[in-house]
Amino acid sequence: MLDGSTPGNETGLAVLQDRVSDPADKTPSSRFLQAELELNAHLRGLTFGEPVRYVYNPLEYAWEPHRCYVEKYCQPGQRFLFLGMNPGPFGMAQTGVPFGEVKSVVNWLKITGEVGRPADEHPKRRILGLGCTQSEVSGARFWGFFRKLCGEPEQFFRHCFVHNLCPLIFMNASGKNLTPPELPADQREALLSLCDAALCEAVEALNVSMVIGVGRVAEQRARRALSAAGVNVQVEGIMHPSPRNPLANKGWEDVAKAKLADLGVLSLLSNS
Repeated sequence: MLDGSTPGNETGLAVLQDRVSDPADKTPSSRFLQAELELNAHLRGLTFGEPVRYVYNPLEYAWEPHRCYVEKYCQPGQRFLFLGMNPGPFGMAQTGVPFGEVKSVVNWLKITGEVGRPADEHPKRRILGLGCTQSEVSGARFWGFFRKLCGEPEQFFRHCFVHNLCPLIFMNASGKNLTPPELPADQREALLSLCDAALCEAVEALNVSMVIGVGRVAEQRARRALSAAGVNVQVEGIMHPSPRNPLANKGWEDVAKAKLADLGVLSLLSNS
């Protein structure tokens, strides 16, 4: 069985807490980071068995760029939270940023920070951080779409923030990525119940009025979690940009644009 901790990683919980702003700071970014630290602590108590052989938590080894992203772009007045499910191996797993395709993170979002490595790495899934040269298609599509639409990231983040429900990435013995729905039921529910609670804290910290799930699984999980907790927020969804989705490969941007227009988001983001 694998546990959710990363033994030997210098960015343990005590170190991470030291790096967060003063606990008396009640800004959205500070409250958001604190909720993530608390989730990290809970996740360390979980264990995962077959088919999971490797568990990475970029909120530990990639904390510096993640914190840079949150402190730079999480701000008062944001109304919309785009919610993904969990990191991809060449996106957030490398950069600490949701949908974090490296070129988008470095060149458009201008995120910096040192990235360490998980204690146990699959030889085919090494963490290279902001120097990773392999592109994540989902992240390139996601951030590329908003770059075209908004021009500058400040235009996007004036109204929106982006987050993942679960910070962990799972792999089997061959290095194949496993999504949370592919975990055994008992392990999946133990994991997602913690992530659900953290999502509710994050939504209340951000005070958004709408959560937009990126993909049906994230949308359904958010609706269930927020409704059960009595958090009064609208939950909607857009198609996931994954290349494994044939419809996304036929024109994800057009589908996303039409949905965001229906939700009243598109007109706020356009730089035209």
